[in-house]
Amino acid sequence: MLNMDFSQNVVINTTEQAWVVSPLAGVWRKPLAREDAERGHATSIVKYEAGASFTSHEHPLGEEILVLKGTFSDETGDYSAGSYLRNPPGFSHAPFSKEGCLLLVKLHQFLPNDTQRVCINTQTQPWRQGIGGLEVMPLHEFEGQHTALVKWPANEVFQPHSHFGGEEILVLSGTFQDEHGSYPKHTWIRSAHLSQHHPFVEETTIILVKVGHLMPHSSV
Repeated sequence: MLNMDFSQNVVINTTEQAWVVSPLAGVWRKPLAREDAERGHATSIVKYEAGASFTSHEHPLGEEILVLKGTFSDETGDYSAGSYLRNPPGFSHAPFSKEGCLLLVKLHQFLPNDTQRVCINTQTQPWRQGIGGLEVMPLHEFEGQHTALVKWPANEVFQPHSHFGGEEILVLSGTFQDEHGSYPKHTWIRSAHLSQHHPFVEETTIILVKVGHLMPHSSV
């Protein structure tokens, strides 16, 4: 098991992590949280080399993907950088990448009744005005869990706040900061239920944010 105690805050600069081989040639992983070697809850950065592919398979309790670089493909289509995908339980596919790609992948973390497939191209989706100078792009919402992109303009300071149900962040560009540290691009931050911080940025920064999914004793 890796980082499965959701009462603990975790910060990983994934650019400093070594790649770990997967069961299939040409597919590499940087594990961030993992319940078991090849099953159960998992959050990882995944790299497909050009031409790499998986055989057809399903994901019990779903699969959530954000394409960070390159193009990820399966029989439903080709998904370029910025694509956000949610494949619910029962969805089957045989993914591959012709040119290679880099992904954030979350497995086995859907709530039981969350059965809708989601496919959003965040490069063409409009931003909405958020608090202060923030801009927000909602991606998914279900039973108190919310996932969105948040764009911070340079020198923005957000209000101090706590996270009911926890918060998970992947920094997509720029550098995210709070009183606890500075988090450059591709840093993964998981903050426990009711944890607090006072975030700010000095440069324009975009983060992927998921909240409400880390309740005490929760396994998702």
